Amino acid sequence: MSGSHNKAPGFAGGYLLEESYHQTGEKVVVIIDEYDKPLLNTIDFPDVHVKIRNELKGFYGVLKSYDEYLKFVFLTGVTKFSHISVFSDLNHLIDLTLMPEYADICGITQEELEQNFDVEIDGIVQDAKYTHETYFDELRRYYNGYRFSEKDLKIYNPFGLLKHFNNNGKFLTYWYESGTPTFLVKLIVNKKVNILDLKNLLVSYSDFSKFDIETMRAAPLLYQSGYLTISDYNSGNNHFTLDYPNAEVRSCFAESLLEHYAQAPEGNFRLLCTSLPIALYNGDIDAAMNTLKVFFASIQYDIIKESENYYETAIHLIFTMLGLNSRPEVRIANGRIDTIVETKHNVYCFEFKLTGSAKAALAQIDTKEYMTPWTGSGKKLFKIGVQIDKKKRNIGAYKLKIQ
Repeated sequence: MSGSHNKAPGFAGGYLLEESYHQTGEKVVVIIDEYDKPLLNTIDFPDVHVKIRNELKGFYGVLKSYDEYLKFVFLTGVTKFSHISVFSDLNHLIDLTLMPEYADICGITQEELEQNFDVEIDGIVQDAKYTHETYFDELRRYYNGYRFSEKDLKIYNPFGLLKHFNNNGKFLTYWYESGTPTFLVKLIVNKKVNILDLKNLLVSYSDFSKFDIETMRAAPLLYQSGYLTISDYNSGNNHFTLDYPNAEVRSCFAESLLEHYAQAPEGNFRLLCTSLPIALYNGDIDAAMNTLKVFFASIQYDIIKESENYYETAIHLIFTMLGLNSRPEVRIANGRIDTIVETKHNVYCFEFKLTGSAKAALAQIDTKEYMTPWTGSGKKLFKIGVQIDKKKRNIGAYKLKIQ
């Protein structure tokens, strides 16, 4: 206790650290969860953000002065703010984010899943008449896919996986229950991130260190918060490729973004969720397009932007939110397809025109042979040319050809 008065005054936690050490003879472990929450909550208020950042910097600097009583300090958070801004006085931290030896610390591996959940798995397989192979395929599609280092190891999200088991094996998007950070949607909007181009993003090691309010970039932040994950690593140039980890995250993220882009009434979202997937699985284009028209008609006029990209983005988010296999701006040899949607039996090719006609849009699909890659797939091919009605701010005429 003799050294207690030489430590930083006013730090109440210091007394607790010293007392714990002297009473037990053991050094203390300090765990701080969501250390970044005060910073993330004030991103939209730069003056307050800077003040809080300085307070946190002082706190961590004081913590270092109690090093003789500490075994280690463990910090967790959604984002990694740089040493310079927050931890300059606590400069001996080790960042575990991309270290291969900790690649499975935040999730469940396939081996752990099969060893520890065999009873739950056997029960679901028997009741739902899956085979183990088809069941694991579906599990991986929904809840697996996270990769946190250059090591090629993918893990399951424990939250979604445990909710799945607790809900009798239903494949639902439980991620949304954990909450979508509003700051993330705001960042994407403010940075004018192209939502249609969030797949196969290239980032470097240094990009993961740029998390101050002045230099924050969307791609590494989407990785840190779990919306994107590592899909590939190039050891030659130390670059990572980022992509969505699974169907669950892709669907939930699309819903969050769509709420911002559309701000439609809740009832219209429910209509989309019930009517549109059925129409597309049944190949009923008239019903699908009418459902989309009803949805766009409910959006406030001052939200809709008079651009082809707005409609293309919104429709892609709708398809993705519904769990459909939707890909925007698909590049093939003859050009770029606006949107491709694949179901078990059908392939839909959409071409949108803001200044042209539905007939011209359909002709472009034929002229550029957009459906050639899917010819011979055994699926029914739908070519849909869509004209955007600028005056009505909605989908106008559309032309259909089935192959």
